[in-house]
Amino acid sequence: MIRSAVTVSLVEQARRGPFVFHSDLPAACAAAAELGFHAIELFAPSAQHIRQLPLQQLLTQHGLSLAAAGTGAGMLIHQLSLCDPDPARRQQAELFISDIIDAAAEFQAPAIIGSMQGRWTDNTDRTTALSLLSAALHRLGDRAAKAGTVLLYEPLNRYETNLCNTLQQGCELLNACGSDSVKLLADLFHMNIEETSIAQALLDAGTAVGHIHFVDSNRQAAGLGHIDFRPIAAALQQLNWHGYASAEAFPLPDSQSAAEHTIRSWQQLFGRQSA
Repeated sequence: MIRSAVTVSLVEQARRGPFVFHSDLPAACAAAAELGFHAIELFAPSAQHIRQLPLQQLLTQHGLSLAAAGTGAGMLIHQLSLCDPDPARRQQAELFISDIIDAAAEFQAPAIIGSMQGRWTDNTDRTTALSLLSAALHRLGDRAAKAGTVLLYEPLNRYETNLCNTLQQGCELLNACGSDSVKLLADLFHMNIEETSIAQALLDAGTAVGHIHFVDSNRQAAGLGHIDFRPIAAALQQLNWHGYASAEAFPLPDSQSAAEHTIRSWQQLFGRQSA
């Protein structure tokens, strides 16, 4: 079953970021449920912040699940990454992610590593950075497994990282890290930039894909850009893929409209096969 999810950001510094709903978690949950989404994907400042929310109450009240929890606030607020040349900073980054893994696992949800993967620089060459990232993913994957969940690693486009930009590179990294508890997050916006064929990249990655960011070429809601979603839906159907197709999109023209566009596109593509 392919389930629908929509992003909610509670990070003040991310107000201009690609999240459908911002700030008001109760209102976001109410809107998501009314539109027919199965879940929300949460972007919070920290694990402590997640635990202070009435999250379980809101999810239960609206019949929603938690699809995943992002860790990007570690980079956005604290500039932490897993391949920082400073060992103490890398340790802080791992701790930040570990705490979110544990908090998300309380809701049977995975944590996402995107921007916190970092990038290689003059101070840390690509081989070294990838080695540091691989080792960190192994440890964090073990942490996720012990918590009863998985970890999601997201290849990003070339403008956001110079480590892994394609699903194939992501698969190679996962093979190197050697943890069965780390899966790929396939973000259609990044894939539109980097992949020759989004559908074929998904087919090639297969069971390594654990989560999808369901979004269009311009980082707006699915259906508002130029991606042809039909081959993507066919590829996922061929794989008999099960997971969340989560809208990480700009709230354009506004949050409600972006959510409505997303669920309408999701229903057209996946509603029948996911019923």
